[in-house]
Amino acid sequence: MDMEPWLVTTLLLITANGTPVITSVLLGDRWAWPLDGNTRFTDQRPLLGASKTLRGLVMAIVATAVVAALLGMAWYEGALFGLLAMLGDICSSFIKRRLGFRSSQSAPVLDQLPETLLPAWVMQPALGTSTTGMLAAVAVFFVIDLLFSQLLDSKTAR
Repeated sequence: MDMEPWLVTTLLLITANGTPVITSVLLGDRWAWPLDGNTRFTDQRPLLGASKTLRGLVMAIVATAVVAALLGMAWYEGALFGLLAMLGDICSSFIKRRLGFRSSQSAPVLDQLPETLLPAWVMQPALGTSTTGMLAAVAVFFVIDLLFSQLLDSKTAR
């Protein structure tokens, strides 16, 4: 496919970061093994929290590899993109737990930046995005994620 690099980056960000959420909705608690094994850090808070699962990590990597291949990239570039997005997400979860946020509790900016900037920046040469294009993709994802987060929060508050 011949798409603008910023759009490809945005689609990969949506895939990598949306797949764990969709998988959780579809499968519930099935195969939802916590990445941290329910370990607590020295502050006695969870290391990552229950919402960071092996299932979500694997599914994000696989889905992003498939979408990347459909968009004309090598599958392994998509897998790396998905892995980097999940590493950014894991880092933000670690920081959120240290700050006292509950698992899945919203923290705007902290919820979006690590999981978008890390893969977009590292994969920038493979994606062919300019710095402006990379930042545009991050901004578009940021807005989409905030809108969906608000929608999900309003649905679960009922």
